[in-house]
Amino acid sequence: MKVYIRLLLLLLIAHSAVSCHLLTAAGLGSQGQPTKKTPDKLTSMTTNSEVNVDHSGWDALLKKHVNAAGYLDYKGFEKDRPALDAYMKKLSSLEPDKNWSVQELLAYYINLYNVYTVDLILKNYPLKSIQDIDGAFTKAFIPIGKHTLSLGGLENGVLRKMNEPRIHFAINCASVSCPKLSRDAYTAAKINEQLEEAVKGFINSEKNDITADNPKISAIFKFYTKDFITDETPSLNAYINQFSDTKINLDAPIVFKEYNWSLNEQ
Repeated sequence: MKVYIRLLLLLLIAHSAVSCHLLTAAGLGSQGQPTKKTPDKLTSMTTNSEVNVDHSGWDALLKKHVNAAGYLDYKGFEKDRPALDAYMKKLSSLEPDKNWSVQELLAYYINLYNVYTVDLILKNYPLKSIQDIDGAFTKAFIPIGKHTLSLGGLENGVLRKMNEPRIHFAINCASVSCPKLSRDAYTAAKINEQLEEAVKGFINSEKNDITADNPKISAIFKFYTKDFITDETPSLNAYINQFSDTKINLDAPIVFKEYNWSLNEQ
């Protein structure tokens, strides 16, 4: 029996190792990218980091090609391809490490996700949905130093490990039901205020139908429920109430809205 148990344990370990290797190979893992836990009270600042990344190039492109509703002029982005490529090259040439502050890491990873999502759409344009792209979220195509990540790896292996659920309202998956793409690049100097604006803007937008007794909310809250549940917010109702203009009764049943994956194009 002991031999059988030992063999079973070895098989489980081997399976786990293979699974981890496959995830990493597919770009679904973190590829060793550094993460830091976001403090309960995040403060925007730049003085606590060895590196301060300049995101002004991305900021200019966003203001030029994203409207107030968060919809994109993809043809306009393509016309500005040299500026887009220059910004992506800058981000990918950097190698974040433990000397970067949590503020710098959050801003860097959020902008990285958003700009490479735009790049992915442009490389497959025209299309009706990001879901039309084979392996859009699982194929590794985002270079960071010597490593390459997928969108899924960047979101699930890196950003979600930083203990900051507001990131779900800052990253944009190029779809109508996604939180809108901000017209401002995220920066360490404004990161807390920007994340706060993102979550409040999304929750109080048409993406949710919030009432006291019959709330219908975005499927994002279904996809990532555990990220929003804490000792202080033990339910989705409690989390949403922190930011919603209309408060939901804590015992009100929630209905999740159907997710619209149509391209977020102007």
